[in-house]
Amino acid sequence: MTTLRSVILGCGSYLPARIVSNDELARSVETTDEWIVQRTGIRERHVAAPGELTSDLALHAARAALANAHCEASSIDLIVLATSTPDQTFPATAVSVQAGLGITHGAAFDLQAVCSGFVYALQVTDSLLRSGSYKRALVIGSETFSRILDWNDRTTCVLFGDGAGALVLEAQEQVGKRDDRGILTTHLRSDGRHKAKLYVDGGPSSTQTVGHLRMEGREVFKHAVAMITDVIGMPSRLQATRPRISTGSCRIRPTSGSSTAPPTNLALPRKRWSSPSTATGIRPPPQFPSLWPTRWLTAASNGAI
Repeated sequence: MTTLRSVILGCGSYLPARIVSNDELARSVETTDEWIVQRTGIRERHVAAPGELTSDLALHAARAALANAHCEASSIDLIVLATSTPDQTFPATAVSVQAGLGITHGAAFDLQAVCSGFVYALQVTDSLLRSGSYKRALVIGSETFSRILDWNDRTTCVLFGDGAGALVLEAQEQVGKRDDRGILTTHLRSDGRHKAKLYVDGGPSSTQTVGHLRMEGREVFKHAVAMITDVIGMPSRLQATRPRISTGSCRIRPTSGSSTAPPTNLALPRKRWSSPSTATGIRPPPQFPSLWPTRWLTAASNGAI
């Protein structure tokens, strides 16, 4: 018996033109390039220009993904956009992307799960496609985190930046076996007890302000390493800094029938750039250039949700 699977047709990404190097940051906060690189692996971050919105970044990434998939925008009947930095409280940033692509049918909405947002958006989209309600979807992660950073706080401003990434997914009939193309399984989890480790100190309901990102760096690191050890030992795209991956990769539990899970299975997403949170890790990593459609991929993310 056949089953519907969500198959990746194409991917795209976009980074703003402006680059802020570690040396430039060191002129305004007490830090150095050596300090940042040693602790994070980051050498620069991309920052959106004045007037450049989250929807603008998302639109660039969406168009790139459609071109990569050789699809027309009119074929899209679902847009799910993961972001923690929307253009406005409402309407959804996704509808701005929908309008920008000239799409006047189907559904478009935002999803907010911070660093884990793209993985959440994938599962939501997968469920909707497999239900038969939609045929072809855009999944987008887009952030302008520079707008919620405290640029005087060296523990957070060095870590984050702006960017967007997108996938085109299509519901396709598959035979219903492990060798199917498409998303085979997804697993989400949350633990609200840790919400104070990484948060924004503002919001419409609480302070009527946007607020700034706050983080307990050491606690987030320890928590992330513990979670990464649950990633199965196959090529994995992880939203994390390199030290976090390097520590966690030493503890990854092997898959069934495998004695080891070598760190070479890990596709490190960022050797140079800071994290654009939800938008991290959309393109196939360099060491797995033909990742879709011929290889398995585990998408793992850890963050405040």
